Amino acid sequence: MQTTPHNEARRGDYAEAVLLAGDPQRVEWIARTFLDDMRRVNQVRGALGYTGRYRGVPVSVQTTGIGAPSMSIYAHELLDVYGAKTLIRVGTCGALAEHVRLRSLVISQSASTDSHVNRQLFGLYDYAPSADFDLLRRTAERAAELGLDHHIGQTASNDVFYHPDTLGRFAGVRAHGALSVDMETSALYTIAARFGAKALSICTVVDSMVNGEETDASERQELFRDMSRLALDVVASMRSEVR
Repeated sequence: MQTTPHNEARRGDYAEAVLLAGDPQRVEWIARTFLDDMRRVNQVRGALGYTGRYRGVPVSVQTTGIGAPSMSIYAHELLDVYGAKTLIRVGTCGALAEHVRLRSLVISQSASTDSHVNRQLFGLYDYAPSADFDLLRRTAERAAELGLDHHIGQTASNDVFYHPDTLGRFAGVRAHGALSVDMETSALYTIAARFGAKALSICTVVDSMVNGEETDASERQELFRDMSRLALDVVASMRSEVR
């Protein structure tokens, strides 16, 4: 019998630190590329989940699907049912600022959103979802040590992928300094705050909303090597805080 409607893993199958990616192929690639003693713990609905060790530290990788509703389900269950305490998104995003280049990393300090997920959780209040400061600090320091092309700042999370006004719809957040847009970060930060957990979103820029440039699908999954290694190094640095 499944532990939740969306996950067959048993309690204890997930580590306290979990990397989250929308694409199950990316999740499998991360697990097979970086984790020792890797085992699959979930495959319900194709949302693959794996647990293993990175530099001796237990860590899991879980598929979250596309968009805020799907992210909210998996983040909620990992925190509420499986005892996760640290969630790090390793995703993709589109650049909203001219200086944010393809293949660079965007580390989200905070994430505004047009999603009704947050509005349903907070009613009349406009909630300001933000990253855990300790995770943000560790990630910023490690990215600098590795010499990675990265940006740190506010981002946006949008519910609509295909829209007739590709760039114009983001005029407001761009005017206030948003670096990039994805579909999940705001929901992740909101759910983590609800459970008092640590969360951070690291995304690789795969296209630019400003100039229309985009990466080629043939580059994946290797395109995500730096991002995945960075997130795992941060988890390893928290050795004394994860089981």
